[in-house]
Amino acid sequence: MLVFAKTSLQRERISPQNPRALFFNDETYVGFIPGAPLLEIAVSDPKLGGVFYTLEQKEMRTPRVSRNDQCLECHASAKTMGVPGDLVRSFETDEAGVIDLASGISQVNHRTLLTDRWGGWFVTGKHGDQAHRGNLIGKEAFEHQLKEPSFLGNITDLSRFFDTSRYPRDSSDIVALMLFEHQAHMHNFLARLTYEATIAQEQYGHLNYLKTKISSFLKYLLFSEEAPLNAPIEGSSGFAQDFTRRGPKDRQGRSLRDLDLHSRLFKYPCSYLVYSEAFEKLPAKLKHQIYKRLHEVLSGEDASPEYARLGEASKKAILEILADTKKDLPDFWNGSQTPNRSPVIEPSSKPSIP
Repeated sequence: MLVFAKTSLQRERISPQNPRALFFNDETYVGFIPGAPLLEIAVSDPKLGGVFYTLEQKEMRTPRVSRNDQCLECHASAKTMGVPGDLVRSFETDEAGVIDLASGISQVNHRTLLTDRWGGWFVTGKHGDQAHRGNLIGKEAFEHQLKEPSFLGNITDLSRFFDTSRYPRDSSDIVALMLFEHQAHMHNFLARLTYEATIAQEQYGHLNYLKTKISSFLKYLLFSEEAPLNAPIEGSSGFAQDFTRRGPKDRQGRSLRDLDLHSRLFKYPCSYLVYSEAFEKLPAKLKHQIYKRLHEVLSGEDASPEYARLGEASKKAILEILADTKKDLPDFWNGSQTPNRSPVIEPSSKPSIP
């Protein structure tokens, strides 16, 4: 992904002619700016939330990854749910990439309408007649969009904007952007719940006061408030295929990583981050409560209208996929589930940070 808004630790190095490239997997984010002295790294820690590092971009005998708490000036606020975490924003910028804070949204995730997303970002890929704010640089471009909503949409070549040969990839894939936005807020939510549960357990010895927060988390986990797609989405690179292949898959070959990209992001709308370290290491009592509520929704015991968008077929599929691929489900999950069942295909290993 490529972002030209000046919103980084090294913001003076970023511009529409020299955007920052972002790369990520399920746990780690890396920011690269051509000519900048530092690589920027963020990692989702199960206990702390977002932890930030830098790595000097120069040849050295022993590269050193350094902890950098300066990032917390922006990455620990109400916009990140009050915990150290990830921040995805969408603002208008001028021709130099300077953002207009009065023009956009400070917390973008899968609930945000596409029309409000990607201000300050380059976007490549196909999205039909769905307008967005990507690729728009300066007031004139935004005014043009009012007359012709997708005049800079549905593009796959960014060479008109900057020298793409300076980057490992020449795209800013729309599918990667959509997954990144979901994942960033999900990491923040997991960190917030971990903080809340730890404090509640120490102060009260129970989690009764977290019921509302757990319900809110469940709605996000199951995409119950997802902004709908009005036309098919198609990425501009092999990102979608690589993401899907990582599994894990159930005995029928289904995965929570299977994408829909027609009316919604996922074919089976339950976040793949249920397999992440941040989820796996949630406090035990909290995770038990989440599993209990999740089972109630997917089994139909909880028929609340807020989950109706999932559809009965999707609920049944998600229930079966989790039963086949999650090893730590409680005994009540379903009659055929056993505590030590292993998934058919294990997820690929993730890189570690020193």
